[in-house]
Amino acid sequence: MARLSLKAIIKKNETASLITSLVNQLQAVVWIENEAGQNIFGEPADVSQFSFPVKVDDEIIGFVKGGEKAAIIAELLNHLSNKEAEKKKLGSEVLNLYQEINLIFNFSEKLAQTIDAPAICAITLDEARGIINSDNGVIILWNERAKKLEVISSSVELFFNEEAVNEQLDLLRNILLSGQSEIITDTSFLIEAGIILPGVKSVIYSALKVNLRIMGAIILASNKDVQYTAANLKLLTTLALQSSSAIESALLYEKNIREAKEREEAMRLVYEVTGKFVPYEFIGSLGHKVITDVKLGDQVEKIVTVLFSDIRGYTTLSEQMTPEENFKFVCSFNERMGPAIRRHNGFINQYLGDAIMAIFPGTASDALSAAIEMQKEVEEFNFIRKSDGQPPIQIGVGMHTGPLIMGITGDADRLDATTISDTVNTASRLEGLTKHYKTSIILSDACLEQITEKEKFDLRYIGMVQLKGKQQSIKIHECFSGNAKEDIFKKQKTLSVFNEGINNYLNKSFETAIQSFSSVAQVHPEDRTADFFLTNAKHYLQKGVPENWSGVLEMANK
Repeated sequence: MARLSLKAIIKKNETASLITSLVNQLQAVVWIENEAGQNIFGEPADVSQFSFPVKVDDEIIGFVKGGEKAAIIAELLNHLSNKEAEKKKLGSEVLNLYQEINLIFNFSEKLAQTIDAPAICAITLDEARGIINSDNGVIILWNERAKKLEVISSSVELFFNEEAVNEQLDLLRNILLSGQSEIITDTSFLIEAGIILPGVKSVIYSALKVNLRIMGAIILASNKDVQYTAANLKLLTTLALQSSSAIESALLYEKNIREAKEREEAMRLVYEVTGKFVPYEFIGSLGHKVITDVKLGDQVEKIVTVLFSDIRGYTTLSEQMTPEENFKFVCSFNERMGPAIRRHNGFINQYLGDAIMAIFPGTASDALSAAIEMQKEVEEFNFIRKSDGQPPIQIGVGMHTGPLIMGITGDADRLDATTISDTVNTASRLEGLTKHYKTSIILSDACLEQITEKEKFDLRYIGMVQLKGKQQSIKIHECFSGNAKEDIFKKQKTLSVFNEGINNYLNKSFETAIQSFSSVAQVHPEDRTADFFLTNAKHYLQKGVPENWSGVLEMANK
């Protein structure tokens, strides 16, 4: 508060008039001087002089001089001066209160703009350093999980060693973490303990606490002997209290977000893992997004293409390997087949040891493209096996298009994703026919009907079959697009002759059929499918055909 001026008090009209009137009534000789001895009222006279001080809070602001009656004037001025001082003091307190309220309001508005703990700490530190003189500042918080203090926000340079601080936790608990606010003018013990760096002369700090729980502290430091005041401490404490709740809310928010992300990540991992056992496509077909939504009895019927693949001669092959070698072989094989199927919009329904069952919800073109790529993957796989001194392998692929039910079966304690359909059985048996017809890929006529751009594939019609347990026969076709390049070239070259042979064969014109297949054999002796029909045609020509033979091959085995 600014010092009162006696001259200013007297200059007020009512005061000057009152003193003049009183002097006249008393018929007193009086003059008034300020504390420096300069005359500010009346005229000095050569009389027996008395001098009476005018004081405010024990501080002399002037003198009333003259005769004995000057004491009355001095008493009046003392009264008026103290009243003026009280008014000024009250006005100063009101102004300080207003400024403090304004500070809190503006500070609260700034805090309300963020929910990030470091940002809140940075705002608090900037606000504190803006109103309290300091060279450095820092906000530290106690990390309960790590059991240490962490710097959340700081000025350009730290005035302490963070590692050393955490080595002096017992001392800090008695100071910074005691929950108190304090001014430290003698920093020698903090310097000796290694908590603050040499050169720091003054420290002021306030605890950050919520519901009696100490979160940390806001600390300001100066390299000069700053005389921090109680008003400074009050302001710092106000900022600390105001920001503590905001920091607590931000930390709680961050914790909730972190825990939510951890739960989300955990669930994502669960879904990711379960998706490897039950395909997402299967779950999606049932109208669900995640496996946790499925329930017993869920089912859907769709027209799909089912693909079966199987490794030829796997039983003999596995007998030559140890169980561990066998397992590694199957794993390395499946690692190639699975992606090939998924790249063509299919999904693995089951890995059946050396066999694979896949479902293609789209078109049969997807399934056939996948089968071709699987054959090419086998070719690359064999190249690696050959370099390792291992025998090559072959696979047969069969596929059929038709209705299929996908659903969840089992009981209340054990659920299983399953497919129920004659389509599955047919596809499986067509795969078995690849051994009989000496082909790599066999597809049913139902598959072929769904393929719109048939010219993209290398196809041969190979007759009709009646599968075991079936009343109706089905047409089947060979696809050789996945075969070796030379094999494809020779089969394309002999395709028309092969087709003539098939037509003659089915029409029982075995002599003509033998000529056609023999022509194919001359160009392509490795065409084992043509050799199959050539052998049969010769047999029927010599032995005759069964009664009511229509060219349909009846399969006695599955």
